[in-house]
Amino acid sequence: MVAEVLGGLNCRPGRLYVDGTIGEGGHAVAILDRIAQEGELVGLDRNPVVLEATARRLAPYTSRFFLFPAPFSRLGEVLAALGRSQAAGILLDLGLSSYLLERSGRGFSFRRDEPLDMRYNPGEPLPPAAELVNTLPEAELARIFWEYGEEPRARQVARLVVEARRRRPLRTTGDLLEAVSPVLRPRPGSRLHPATRIFQALRIAVNRELEELEAFLRQAPAWLEPGGRLVILSYHSLEDRLVKQHFLAWERQGLCRRLTKKPLRPTAAEVRANPRARTARLRIAEKI
Repeated sequence: MVAEVLGGLNCRPGRLYVDGTIGEGGHAVAILDRIAQEGELVGLDRNPVVLEATARRLAPYTSRFFLFPAPFSRLGEVLAALGRSQAAGILLDLGLSSYLLERSGRGFSFRRDEPLDMRYNPGEPLPPAAELVNTLPEAELARIFWEYGEEPRARQVARLVVEARRRRPLRTTGDLLEAVSPVLRPRPGSRLHPATRIFQALRIAVNRELEELEAFLRQAPAWLEPGGRLVILSYHSLEDRLVKQHFLAWERQGLCRRLTKKPLRPTAAEVRANPRARTARLRIAEKI
């Protein structure tokens, strides 16, 4: 949804824009193409390894760009370090990058047998997924699977995890899949792998994703200049619900106006080209 993102940000030459989830730089390249030499781009990402590759990708651009290994909730600190306080546009794309899924080796995908880590940045003081599945009480695991994965069989899955770890610790994605497979059978007509919700729930819990998004949303209007735009791409209902609630609250408070009463969705052609985009929801708000 690159065209919708660029239109939502209202990218203009000579202005400062923020990509709070810059990843491998896909959106950043499109933004830099729009803002010309006079524009500036600030990019944040929790994964310093990805930022190294992104810096190489953006190097040919003559626009000024600044990359920071930081979560987007710390954007205020990043802007202050640059001697700035507000931006003309801020983008968050809350989807998983291809690097994390395919090349990180940290267990984000159940299609490979990898260590159960799931931390965006192993340098952050967060427990890896293996620690959660091997130490949390059964009731807490069930809560995570239900609240963060919206998994209807959360209690059964949690019980199987606890039974399996009594026999031996669950150290890899394969161990976890083997433990929960008795109750996670494919649903007729569903395109989702039956373990998708469980892996999503663990990833959210490990990286405190909803807390991170909530912290960002509490501060975001202050980081936008008047007329500035906030564009957020979310991929599951938990994220989208938070964004929707904050956008509505800001509008009622007279801080911002919603430019998308309902989220924009990808076209059928985009989904065919990138099946992971099928659940994307894009919302745009403009500071008054």
